[in-house]
Amino acid sequence: MTANANGSPSVETRQYDVAIVGGGIIGLSTAMQLLERSPDLSIAVIEKEEQLAQHQTGHNSGVIHSGIYYRPGSWKSTFCVGGKERLLTFCDENEIEYDPCGKVIVATDESELGRLDDLYERGTANGVPDLEMVGPERLAEIEPHTYGVRALWAPHTGIVDYVRVANAYAGKFQSAGGDIFTGAAVTGARQTATGAALETQRGALQARHIVNCGGLYADRLAAMMGEQTDVRIIPFRGEYYKLAESSEGLVKGLIYPVPDPRFPFLGVHYTRNIHGYVEAGPNAVLAWAREGYQKSNVNLGETAGALTFPGFWKMTAKHWKTGMNEMHRSYRKSVFVNDLKKLIPEIRPEDLEPGGSGVRAQAVSKSGAILDDFHILRGQHALHVLNAPSPGATSSLAIGEYLSDLAIQDFRLPENRRGE
Repeated sequence: MTANANGSPSVETRQYDVAIVGGGIIGLSTAMQLLERSPDLSIAVIEKEEQLAQHQTGHNSGVIHSGIYYRPGSWKSTFCVGGKERLLTFCDENEIEYDPCGKVIVATDESELGRLDDLYERGTANGVPDLEMVGPERLAEIEPHTYGVRALWAPHTGIVDYVRVANAYAGKFQSAGGDIFTGAAVTGARQTATGAALETQRGALQARHIVNCGGLYADRLAAMMGEQTDVRIIPFRGEYYKLAESSEGLVKGLIYPVPDPRFPFLGVHYTRNIHGYVEAGPNAVLAWAREGYQKSNVNLGETAGALTFPGFWKMTAKHWKTGMNEMHRSYRKSVFVNDLKKLIPEIRPEDLEPGGSGVRAQAVSKSGAILDDFHILRGQHALHVLNAPSPGATSSLAIGEYLSDLAIQDFRLPENRRGE
């Protein structure tokens, strides 16, 4: 059952074996797969919003990543390559539309060719199929309006609606007997002799075990439960423009620049959305609230929490110049347009309309390091997903399987798939 504000039950129904905090795509994938493997368990998903998948899942660009960027052997590479194929199979089986439109990563200057070669080697090492290094003539066939001295063509990168995927996970979880409670923000948590007690806006809940997929607030929940961790979530807002309908023909698929390896963001790019429109962006600016989707969103308590964290200032010392450039681009459309022109020289300010935005829950350590890979803390009676960056949505089935493995192992849960 999905609880909501119109008379449905409170969360005070019974004690659960496992409570999963966070109704985004990773929390729902984990819930679905854990209940599939252990159908006799009582499992609940606790979501603070009235609808599922409203934050990072619902604000991303919908790209199905193929695994090019990630260091071989990293969790990103492991989860992405296998997770992508499972995601496509899931979409096929559940009649969820996706488009394998392909992607080019474009070197616009000779100085970027070395990094482009590195990406080709990484993608090949990660098992990404059919990668092709192409010159200007072939690039013009793939993306006629794009300029580049060379490009990496990944024909199997695609796009999908991740909110629809997440809701399909939720539907399967509920059909198997799982409970989903929405409008139930966690306001307190503590360890008990038999597990954990959660206080929510819709009542109290007891659980023997917790899986924390709280995204932008994952570190807060871990701290509530007494976990010691040296990371803090620092929110970065990504702002998009949308191509005017008359200009959408400038982009056929996905067009990306060669990323700066010093910073875990991919640079402004063009993304054709599964719903037909084309986004241009995002930048990556520090947000003054964890849900700071607009420049005007300021939460003084959350801002103070970031500013008093030693890692914030160490990160700033390392990346202040990049941060200033991102802020400059955020407040001046002309700067944004000039960066986009590097990929499509004919783009004009009038081609761009205001678009949406998202907030990335970026984990930063006390040393100032920006965590570039998944980070999962195995705590007492709990698992805490403290960093789940892109390609988290693409990898959601692989990550959910891994978290289910950890839960069964660490919590000593019975595994008894239906039909076995």
